[in-house]
Amino acid sequence: MQDSNNRLFVGNLPFRMSREELVELFSQAGPVLSAHIPTDRETGRPRGFGFVEMESPTALTQAIQMFNGYSVSGRALVVNQARPRENRGAMR
Repeated sequence: MQDSNNRLFVGNLPFRMSREELVELFSQAGPVLSAHIPTDRETGRPRGFGFVEMESPTALTQAIQMFNGYSVSGRALVVNQARPRENRGAMR
């Protein structure tokens, strides 16, 4: 697995936004290595958030400055550096 230091969490995505549109948008801040929009296991519908991996720390910082609070289809994006997934343990 690659180092995730240049990975962004993008919240409040419009449900109709495609992975390609996400890449196109974030490419304005710098080179995008990958993008992923998780889908619901049951319905296959997008879950309203995604992850974008930028090529460099500079591009990551630029993307946060450009797109945190940026409006797409009337939704203000929430953009910040992705944190490693924590082991949440058993559900109660």
